[in-house]
Amino acid sequence: MGSGVAQSLAQSGLQTVLVDLSEEKLQQSRASISEQLRFRSLFQPSAKDVEPSDAVMDRITFTTDYELVADASFIIENVTENWEVKKEVYERLDPLCHEETIFMVNTSCISITKVASLTRRPDKVIGTHFMNPVPVKKTVEVIRGYHTSEACIASVGSLLEQMGKDMIVVQDYPGFVSNRISHLFMNEAAYVVQDQVASPDEVDEIFKKCYGHAMGPLETADLIGLDTVVHSLTVLYESFQDSKFRCCPLLKKMVDAGLYGRKSGQGFYQY
Repeated sequence: MGSGVAQSLAQSGLQTVLVDLSEEKLQQSRASISEQLRFRSLFQPSAKDVEPSDAVMDRITFTTDYELVADASFIIENVTENWEVKKEVYERLDPLCHEETIFMVNTSCISITKVASLTRRPDKVIGTHFMNPVPVKKTVEVIRGYHTSEACIASVGSLLEQMGKDMIVVQDYPGFVSNRISHLFMNEAAYVVQDQVASPDEVDEIFKKCYGHAMGPLETADLIGLDTVVHSLTVLYESFQDSKFRCCPLLKKMVDAGLYGRKSGQGFYQY
């Protein structure tokens, strides 16, 4: 997700700093972006996209050094869906960045208001839930935290417009709109497979051919990462205390086995 956001920013002509934990992760990100740029003309055959891939890559700085984002106008955070990890990131970023920097939280389910409480700038913290693959998805679910200002929303709207994206602004409740609904969808699809009602490809084919979905729920889960799906369901269950968000045991078993989906090479499907 972070690589896709960086690619989308750089394609829009924006200087971008991509921060990750290790040189190995950065190399993976660099390779992923480079590959996506080579094939982007197949999906976005507009005049803007004839710019050479090297020119786009030159706008991205790959680093493990947080100091390089100190002067950024916007921080778009894409770390794993784990509260303790996010907490550590914002505790590092808040004193480092200048006071006008806007923090854009790309989260599946975690409260934007809760994230804002970690900072001294709650009015400049906003949820921006990008969809995969980021460079080709034209709409972003934007989440207004309790303290998010209208000026912050307007600034983020201008940035997204520069990236060629629209926004739909919703209120801050766990899962917001897209994931509160879609994770129920994916979770129940996993139960259907667990109960041997249908195979993964049969489940997905029904939703693609009968309902016209571009991807089935289990293909989507593999794309997101089954570990991320399980983390998000855990957040939803703990937030609402509602049994409908109880994670399917099959999903937990697959994650324990290291079957995360596309990023591990196997999930409900092999890649």
